[in-house]
Amino acid sequence: MPTAEIYRFSDDYMQLTLPGASIERLNTGNLWAEGPVYFPAGDFLIWSDIPNDCQWQWVPGLGCRVYSHHSNNSNGNTRDRQGRLVSCQHLTRSVVRTEWDGSTTTLADGHDGKPLNSPNDVIVASDGAVWFTDPSYGILSDYEGKKSTPEQAGCYVYRIDPDTGAVTAMITSLKMPNGLAFSPDEKTLYVADSSRSHYSDGYHHIFAFDVGPDWSLSNQRVFAEIEHGVPDGMRTDELGNLWSSSARGVETYGPDGSHKGYIAIPETVSNLCFGGRKRNRLFITASTSVYAVYVAVKGSE
Repeated sequence: MPTAEIYRFSDDYMQLTLPGASIERLNTGNLWAEGPVYFPAGDFLIWSDIPNDCQWQWVPGLGCRVYSHHSNNSNGNTRDRQGRLVSCQHLTRSVVRTEWDGSTTTLADGHDGKPLNSPNDVIVASDGAVWFTDPSYGILSDYEGKKSTPEQAGCYVYRIDPDTGAVTAMITSLKMPNGLAFSPDEKTLYVADSSRSHYSDGYHHIFAFDVGPDWSLSNQRVFAEIEHGVPDGMRTDELGNLWSSSARGVETYGPDGSHKGYIAIPETVSNLCFGGRKRNRLFITASTSVYAVYVAVKGSE
């Protein structure tokens, strides 16, 4: 296994990474790997291969197997407060939860009486609310879903109320909202806008929003600008640093937006999550493969 190539822009980046750590490739052969989520209760990882319409599972010591042979072109995944799998599905244009018996419950498939675009990434807040992004990537062609005409007025970030199930548009000001993550104290919401992937005047930025006690959002601002490709999936660590995907690897930013450095990955990174028994292993989906590398800090999840 090759040693991780770590590029430092600040001295304290060496306190976040392990220069001697190896990058391990856990799986390859995907068409577009996305949405990694680690389940500590079972010590396993699940991710999506969107064009291949399946989800995979990796278990330490046992390797990989197909977890779902027909995932409705699932993209982003997370786990809820009860440890259940929550997934964004392009084909059904919905956010669904997998129950303990294997059945699925649709949490959201529309807003204001119209179908969603194609839910992309998803997180769960401490109050149990499900937040998700809804760009139109999954309906632009049949490759990652089904080509369709958008019926929503835009591409928004939504919140599903944990008590009523109401779907509320929380952010309507972005072009193609993609990955999202809360700071550890949930006072900041980070949202990637990756619209430059399809539009020459699009964003390649991570935006930050202040989160109020009632979960309202304010003070939209540019937090970081990804120069190599576009930002996609993101996670925060226990210290409040933001780890973001890019075309060259995994970029790390301090809570103040300072660029700490990056870990080079040999394929374009789509998403990432922290996991492992100590939450100090970074699992990375990157184009055709899934990688893992140990770091010197734990995830906030």
